[in-house]
Amino acid sequence: MTEVLLTEDTNGVRRITLNRPDAYNSLTTELKLRLIEALREAATADSVRAVVLTGSGKAFCAGQDLKEHVSQLDSNDPTPLRTVEDHYNPLIRAVTTLPKPIIAAVNGVAAGAGASLAYACDLRVAADNAKFVMSFAGVGLSTDSGASWTLPRLIGYGRALELLLLGEPVEASEAQRIGMVNRVVAAGEAPEKATELAERMATGPTSAYARIKETMLAAASEGLDETLAVEAGAQNQCGGTHDHHEAVAAFVAKRSPHFTGS
Repeated sequence: MTEVLLTEDTNGVRRITLNRPDAYNSLTTELKLRLIEALREAATADSVRAVVLTGSGKAFCAGQDLKEHVSQLDSNDPTPLRTVEDHYNPLIRAVTTLPKPIIAAVNGVAAGAGASLAYACDLRVAADNAKFVMSFAGVGLSTDSGASWTLPRLIGYGRALELLLLGEPVEASEAQRIGMVNRVVAAGEAPEKATELAERMATGPTSAYARIKETMLAAASEGLDETLAVEAGAQNQCGGTHDHHEAVAAFVAKRSPHFTGS
């Protein structure tokens, strides 16, 4: 039986690949559970200092597997009514709270929850033939997988609402122009370019990256006073790390720092 999820470690980077190419890597219950498990494992693995998330074949992720969804609805299976709470919410929390950089390598179409998954990552590297489609309204559903939170923070409230209501596809070049993705590369190169970027970050101050993510999440939803308090706590934590002491020593000695992630 083909594995629905693949993992590979290289130079401190764990590449996680959604592996249902014939179904455009759409998300079944099995794949959602495997992905949550893989992200949680990456979070605690000392050897992993950055993560790349991508898809096999021609797509990044087409979102919910509607064939499974319809079959479950027809059989009165309660899973479809609980999948947001049981699967999508934990999945997005696992991505956004991962204490290491996570980069989405969008190698093709990213639709619905698949697009939302990319938005939740820290950085997005898209192939020039990739496109993003917020397809929720088209199947009579509201948003899930954090799209109503992440997308406006990337591209602004008005433009995000337009995409969610109309479901019009966004090509890679336009996605970069409006801030939806960070980099656009040639078709077929997104996983490799994202991995190169992740390998660069894997040699960086992992603890500082984790605290930066923590402060950004706080700033996105808290007031100034609360954010300042989170920043103070994060800075105190970073101040006691080996990487901070190494960076300061390297600066004084006029040499490049050697970060260990601790």
